[in-house]
Amino acid sequence: MVGRDSPEVRFDGSRENRIGLVEAILADVKSPRQISEALEQAEQLTGRALVTRMSREQFGALSAKYRDRIDYDPISRTGFLGVVPDPLAELRVAILTGGTGDVPVAREATRTLTFHGVGTIELNDVGVAGLWRLMEHRATIEHMSVLIVCAGMEGALFSVVGGLTSGVVLAVPVSSGYGVASGGRVALNSALASCAPGIVVVNIDNGYGAACAAIRILAACDGLVTARSVTSGPQLTL
Repeated sequence: MVGRDSPEVRFDGSRENRIGLVEAILADVKSPRQISEALEQAEQLTGRALVTRMSREQFGALSAKYRDRIDYDPISRTGFLGVVPDPLAELRVAILTGGTGDVPVAREATRTLTFHGVGTIELNDVGVAGLWRLMEHRATIEHMSVLIVCAGMEGALFSVVGGLTSGVVLAVPVSSGYGVASGGRVALNSALASCAPGIVVVNIDNGYGAACAAIRILAACDGLVTARSVTSGPQLTL
């Protein structure tokens, strides 16, 4: 199911039914008119919409029809239109940042998960330069099914977290570094070269992509638990 014919926009209204994820409206490559067209189609087809990478200027340029109804967060540059489901009581995903400069990317992940009804907790400014800050949250970290770790500079936090927990670690390199670490390339290479086995890496600054990966992982785990329960009785909860 796609949106009504438009010269430039065709919203995929059946994506959530197919893969469990709504189609996000990526704003930074669209004009205000194109964003409004996508919002109109999304609302008609699904009743709600998630907008990502929308600047304050783009948000301000929207018509009052949408501007007055969108829950806009300037830190993450995300917007919600329509009803957002209440998150499940159980917190299953932790979002960690190495430094305060990584928060916008982490908040994009948090907001994406919130839009999909996934309970989260943010643990900010827990980088390895002050390792005690991370260790204060060790019990929480060990309890989480998925951990989204956002870090710039040298990206050491990815490996440290990967060595502390059995949960799935999703590394998000952040372009918050400077000098040789500028643009997030060093953090990306650090994540790819990590000696902590099993770390999964997404693109630089891609908090949205990490959140989508987390949703897929949780859905797969839930499906596995259900299948095991049906076939062989009570099983260890993942």
